[in-house]
Amino acid sequence: MNVKSRARIGAVVGTAALALGAMAAPASADPAPGNYRVLAGVGSDTTQDVVNGLGTAVDSGALIASYNALGTATVKTRATGCEIARPNGSSAGINALRNAVDNNTGCLDFARSSRGVADTSSTDLTWIPFGKDAVTFAVRSDSALPKALTKAQLVSVYTCQTTSLNGVALTPLLPQSGSGTRSFFLGQLGLTESTFGSCVDDTVQEHNGEALDSAGDIAPYSVAQYIAQSNAPGDVVDRRGASVLGSVNGVAPRNADGTLNTAFPFNRDVYNVVPTAKLTAPTIAATFVGSSSKVCAQSGVIATYGFGTIAGCGSTDLRGES
Repeated sequence: MNVKSRARIGAVVGTAALALGAMAAPASADPAPGNYRVLAGVGSDTTQDVVNGLGTAVDSGALIASYNALGTATVKTRATGCEIARPNGSSAGINALRNAVDNNTGCLDFARSSRGVADTSSTDLTWIPFGKDAVTFAVRSDSALPKALTKAQLVSVYTCQTTSLNGVALTPLLPQSGSGTRSFFLGQLGLTESTFGSCVDDTVQEHNGEALDSAGDIAPYSVAQYIAQSNAPGDVVDRRGASVLGSVNGVAPRNADGTLNTAFPFNRDVYNVVPTAKLTAPTIAATFVGSSSKVCAQSGVIATYGFGTIAGCGSTDLRGES
């Protein structure tokens, strides 16, 4: 990790903590200490805010506990035991859920994920979609970098073939390892963990526009997260800084009214992942499964946090492993 990378990560944690402290909220925006709800979940940074919002809206805040990707080193999800390392990102959350299932700890019931199934050879986990997101690139508003690029140009940037645009030297950024947004964005560009370029700084916390601290910085950004940070519902921290979202292949990431453009080229469903064996458990089923589930019924909350609604909300067709 280079010095600039350390500065970026420190800025993410420090800024978030200061902003939350100013609102007299816990630094990690987790359920209050001692508030152990029925279902506990961890994982994706992208969906942490909307699932926090669902946790407040559903059953008067008694059912869903969602623990943020950043905060204290550990989270405690049950009154007895269950103090676990805080997972940062989709993969880390899914791994923590699998560990809880494999060891029958009872510490976790679901994981937040901004990416789909990676391995269909096993069907131990089920990905249940509840909303639509899109991922585009962000640059600084005061930078001369273009605010519209093609997919081909982005591929060239992230393979280090294009090193400057409009006379500005580029610094391509990627989210931290394990991020669902990282894997999704690379996949949309036709790249992998082994084929993106050596010029890329891949240690940045996702969806943090304040990390774009120089004119040449360019980074993937969840459109829903950007909208949520603009709306600032609940305890959402506005981390946009000077960042602005760019268009890809001539398509804008947001509609004229500021909502998510679900026709954006790089769009994706977002999920809550649950153990397949528990799909028929009454509480899991009532909360996540089917279009009339408690989560899917909260379309207004989902929209407030920047996500689009989907026809397949609550479906249980996607099974596999991370």
